[in-house]
Amino acid sequence: MKFKKNEELIISILIPLTVGAVSSLLSGSMMKTYEQLVKPRGAPPATIFPILWTILYVFMGISFYILWTTPLVKPKKAIRIYFLQLFFNFFWSILFFHFHAYLLSFIWILLMIFIIIFMINEFYKINPLAAVLQIPYLVWSVFAAYLNFMVFLLN
Repeated sequence: MKFKKNEELIISILIPLTVGAVSSLLSGSMMKTYEQLVKPRGAPPATIFPILWTILYVFMGISFYILWTTPLVKPKKAIRIYFLQLFFNFFWSILFFHFHAYLLSFIWILLMIFIIIFMINEFYKINPLAAVLQIPYLVWSVFAAYLNFMVFLLN
């Protein structure tokens, strides 16, 4: 039984990490693009992003694992919302870095933020810890929306 739980945890963490890695590969040279942008005050250096996103994806995976393995609960709605926000997460980088569609990516990230809030609410109903682990992702997404909007205005 313990091995099965470990497998579920590993799969839960690998799902968002894989989504992020594939999105990054399809987004093109993100670091180069980021360095060439006129950025707003408070924009972090490019080296922060891979570290931060790895941490956020691990938290997302652990949160999903907690949700998935909560006994006596069938969190179908919460799982659908989780994968919907991963879909939005996947395409944001591609819209922003590959297509340089700064306005569209800003609208996209706003939709993603609303989905994340909805997801956190659904996770909270099932397991509050699963919801709390998603809060750093929400906070970062709001900050990323600010950066996205400012890049749209400045470029």
